[in-house]
Amino acid sequence: MSDMKILSLVASTIKLFIILILFVSNSKAEKNNIKYYSDDKGILSLMYHRFNENKYPSTNIQMAVFKEQIKIIRKQNYKFYDPKYLEKKFHIPKNDKKILITIDDAFSSFYKVAWPYLKKEKIPFILFVSTEAVGKNGYMTWKQIKQIEKESFVYIGNHSHTHDYLVNLKNADFIDDVYTASTIFKKHLGYNPIFFSYPFGEYSSLIKTYISKNFKFSFGQHSGVIDINKDPHELPRFPINEKYGDLKRFEFLINLYPLQYKNLFPIEKYLTNYSNPPKFSVEFFQEQKNINNINCFSDEGGTWEKSNISFKQNILNLAFREKFNFRRGRINCSLNDNGIWRWFGIQFSVKQD
Repeated sequence: MSDMKILSLVASTIKLFIILILFVSNSKAEKNNIKYYSDDKGILSLMYHRFNENKYPSTNIQMAVFKEQIKIIRKQNYKFYDPKYLEKKFHIPKNDKKILITIDDAFSSFYKVAWPYLKKEKIPFILFVSTEAVGKNGYMTWKQIKQIEKESFVYIGNHSHTHDYLVNLKNADFIDDVYTASTIFKKHLGYNPIFFSYPFGEYSSLIKTYISKNFKFSFGQHSGVIDINKDPHELPRFPINEKYGDLKRFEFLINLYPLQYKNLFPIEKYLTNYSNPPKFSVEFFQEQKNINNINCFSDEGGTWEKSNISFKQNILNLAFREKFNFRRGRINCSLNDNGIWRWFGIQFSVKQD
């Protein structure tokens, strides 16, 4: 075996050893995390991608519709959340609900179409950037990113380097991908962002553990409302696009409140052939009223149907009908709590053969 191959093998082994250490320490930290029920009104995060790009309805929103959505938010008297307070006040209950805007991928259509409006209105947001795409056709340049980053209400987030399916990568390749992105951010911005967005919302416990050691907050693509008991590295967002961005639905979702829970299992959100379908349960706080009003829907087997749930005291158990057979599997649960609608969602990443 050549010296180069030996060195490569040693480097990979060291990286894996580091990940295992991080995983153990993170597990202990999670066990020591004290949670309590509160009257937290929550932060509802919205996720956008493209603007006025009609060819991509699954990730696009018409700017005219976006402006109407902003009007609805203001009509409801909700304030936009400045992301800097996530680090300062994450564990402090919010007395009134906030709206957090996030933009993924840094498409040039965002810069040309949405940015002038957000700048004029001074609406705070996080722009998640995948570094490999910067400057390519259809994406923002570093000059443009640095231009908007100068504004006090704009925050940049790390969205990996390649925007690849991270769960498909070998451990060393995943680490290299995120490390490369972090290095490029430091070169162009002078720092690595404290916010991370999992590409496609996919992650495993191993990926989440590594990310949690290098970033303060991490966002997925599962729906829900952020409260003080949510995992800072599994933060939910409602994806908004042409299919799921109609104004009637939008008005309903921005009026949702957090459905708080104490524990959720399984911790591992990456399913293999041996763990699909998973054993799923949620432990709610005893203080949560009307918990028996909860309804859950899941898409195992490829169809959205009402889930088979049962309760044992304050623990909900969900019996899946069959395996998740797409790349991503989802569960959404809602609760009518005396006229207040509460919501949380979960996304599983499913190993592909």
